[in-house]
Amino acid sequence: MDHQKNSTSSPQSITLFQAFWYWLKLGFISFGGPAGQIAIMHHDLVEKKRWISEKRFLHALNYCMLLPGPEAQQLATYIGWLMHRTWGGIVAGGLFVLPSFFILVGLAYVYMAYGATPAVAGVLYGIKPAVVAIVLFAAYRIGSRALRNKVLWTIAVLAFLAIFIFNLPFPLIILSAATVGYLGGKWFPEHFKLGGGHSASQKDFGAAMIDDDTPTPSHALFSWKKFFSVLLTGVGIWLAVMGLLIAKGGWNATLTQLGWFFTKAALLTFGGAYAVLPYVYQGAVDHYQWLSPAQMIDALALGETTPGPLIMVVTFVAFVAGWVNDALGHASPLLSAFAAASVVTFFTFLPSFVFIFLGGPFIETTHNNLKFTAPLTAITAAVVGVIVNLAVFFAYHVFFSNGLSNLTDPFAIGLSVAAFISIFRFKVGVITVIIASGLIGMSFKLVT
Repeated sequence: MDHQKNSTSSPQSITLFQAFWYWLKLGFISFGGPAGQIAIMHHDLVEKKRWISEKRFLHALNYCMLLPGPEAQQLATYIGWLMHRTWGGIVAGGLFVLPSFFILVGLAYVYMAYGATPAVAGVLYGIKPAVVAIVLFAAYRIGSRALRNKVLWTIAVLAFLAIFIFNLPFPLIILSAATVGYLGGKWFPEHFKLGGGHSASQKDFGAAMIDDDTPTPSHALFSWKKFFSVLLTGVGIWLAVMGLLIAKGGWNATLTQLGWFFTKAALLTFGGAYAVLPYVYQGAVDHYQWLSPAQMIDALALGETTPGPLIMVVTFVAFVAGWVNDALGHASPLLSAFAAASVVTFFTFLPSFVFIFLGGPFIETTHNNLKFTAPLTAITAAVVGVIVNLAVFFAYHVFFSNGLSNLTDPFAIGLSVAAFISIFRFKVGVITVIIASGLIGMSFKLVT
């Protein structure tokens, strides 16, 4: 009787202080890229804690998929804002990034000051196959919930083929999916209802604190006054910080150029970090020559194997740039590097907060309107296909590191299979799998 009562009654309200500790924990365990991070939040917030219903969760996710920037961090910001107003969003989104920032700064310092060691190389070698398993499992987990009929399955398959075979740009895939969803919502609405079959989910997860029929809180109601207030505040903060950098070192100073370049990069990050990494590579390596091609590859490897958004590789890029280019002028390399990493991280994530606080109230007014939800439902289906492509991308670079013509790495394949079985069959936690894989990889490299 108690279990039934617990599953049908919504959880008690959560204070911002209580939420703080969850968002902090999430910042340390959010491995696996956006797919893995979204899967972790779904498990924690929809299934376990029941802070938000699956329908509201997916509706928020669909909006975040449309935005430039890291969708998982934006989703955390959105849910935090919905629960606890602006400060809730700042806490959730900020803590999603800060642990990764300090971890990457620490790793970058070791990298620059002492170079790679066999033990560190072994840990990275073991973690990469685990990341492949985590992304594959996340694709399965999200797809099993989002692809509720043959039409949505077809959209996912076409999106995978579009990006895998034809290398079509992610924004074009999203626009195409949205168009299909808009037209399908008018002609075949039964295929595009967000959360179709949601009643089954409710039976499993129980009532949520922010449920399907929970009224939109007053702070999340749309008004033009709020819209322009957020817009002016966001632009004002950007201008103030950029103005300080220009006043300190001029327009051509390293810190100023880092801030300007990564502002542009942040606004181009449609479809996750991989969509913008070629742009970052071209600018940071070829144009500005802030770091070498080898250092850029190492940055990507570290970004893949630390918690937080993959776009956090820009923190490593900036650290190296600040270290090498004496960003503060005659200061210690560490201080210059830390300043550069801080500036770039700030300019990379500022737009994400602004987009959520700007658009969130509008999105909250549309969660029961099929005209708006049908395109977003189709977008979610397309993103499943793109996530599968990301898993294939990971697998290729981990298992065939020297190209398809060379022998695969049987140890990496075996470790990836073991990691997947651990997560899928035995429900082992992501953080446990990551740590175990890193230790196994280190032991293997030290022995061999």
